[in-house]
Parts: sequence; C-alpha cells; structure tokens
Amino acid sequence: MKVNSASINMLRLAGEYVTYGPPNLKTVRELIYKRGFASVKKQRMPLTDNKIISEALGEHGITCMEDLIHEIYTVGPKFKECNRFLWPFKMSCAKGGMPKKRLHFIEGGQYGDREELINSLVRKMN
Repeated sequence: MKVNSASINMLRLAGEYVTYGPPNLKTVRELIYKRGFASVKKQRMPLTDNKIISEALGEHGITCMEDLIHEIYTVGPKFKECNRFLWPFKMSCAKGGMPKKRLHFIEGGQYGDREELINSLVRKMN
C-alpha cells in the first residue's frame, strides 16, 4: 500500500486491531509465489503461468511474475493496476501461536508497527 498522509491516518485509527510494517523483497516474493492469486473477470485464478499476467497487465508493460513483484515492491507507476489484479492474500494462523494479543508490540504484544520485524511474522503465517 502506498504510504501517504491518508494511509498513515487510517493505520492510526485501525492501529489497535492490525499489525503492520514494511516487508522486504524476499517476503513479497515468497507471498506472491506461494499465496498469489489473480482476479480475472472477478474470479480467483492461481498464478501458475506468466500468460495470465501478460494477458491482464501486458498493456501496462508487466509480462511476468518478476515484473509484478518489482512493481508491487517498489510501488511503481502501475502499482494501482497490479494491486487490483492481485486477489487478497489468505494467510494461515501463525505457527506457535501469538501470545499477548491485546498489548501493543512495543509493550510485548502483537498489534501496531513492527517495522522490519513484520518479515518474521509473515514467514510464520505463510
């Protein structure tokens, strides 16, 4: 998601209910390869072939999985089209559980801004 003043204000409002942080390239790549599905004609299609991507996003210059990952990670000029193309990720429960869910991350809990530590949580849920 693009980081601007509107998205920061929305995160502040929802901050007690969600955890967030900037993922690294490896995490984004793993998510899209393992949990990535396309929204083609309002139907959920697995991203098994570059043909699906090139047919939907070819006019925007995105022809393969790596182009899609690069555009999502760098929040490039065609981010909006790529984001609409991807189906929301369905994550698993975190392996090992999540202790102290009602406290902020700074206080030893789970919700709030994790910064770079979001990558380890995503790997536990992937």
